[in-house]
Amino acid sequence: MLLAKDEGVDPEKNPIVRCARKLFPVTAEMHGQKFSVQLDGRRMLTPLALVLVVVETTDLVFALDSIPAIFAVTTKPFIVFTSNVFAILGLRSLYFVLAGAIEYFRYLKVGLSLVLVFVGVKMLLAPHSDSHQWFQVEIPTGLSLLVVGAIILISIALSFAAAERDQKRTQ
Repeated sequence: MLLAKDEGVDPEKNPIVRCARKLFPVTAEMHGQKFSVQLDGRRMLTPLALVLVVVETTDLVFALDSIPAIFAVTTKPFIVFTSNVFAILGLRSLYFVLAGAIEYFRYLKVGLSLVLVFVGVKMLLAPHSDSHQWFQVEIPTGLSLLVVGAIILISIALSFAAAERDQKRTQ
């Protein structure tokens, strides 16, 4: 994530779209609000069905991505379960808000990468009753939230500072 380059989006290169095209015949044109149509005696998906598959796959990716993030905060099963349910229900709309504003937050990807590194380190250092780790550190929940929040706020502040600097250069 930290080293990924921002490239234009090409739906034909999306692995989910390619897989769906291999498994099902897909029409080249839209057919209103239909997900599938009967053409020449053959049932075919429409491009709208491909969009639905990609959007629902995005939900799944966000739900899986939130699993390590919640462990940075707590290991209580109820909270872990409910946070992932809410991730499935709500993160897609948040993603589309962020996707529209991501050009203004150029360092957000770096910040999110650092958050994931912090979560991974915290998980590796966390004491476990059945573990024989030689080095165990329990990072309190409040401190974890403070670190995650600080990383994100700093990445946003640096993004704003860079945007302001760029704007001054162009004037």
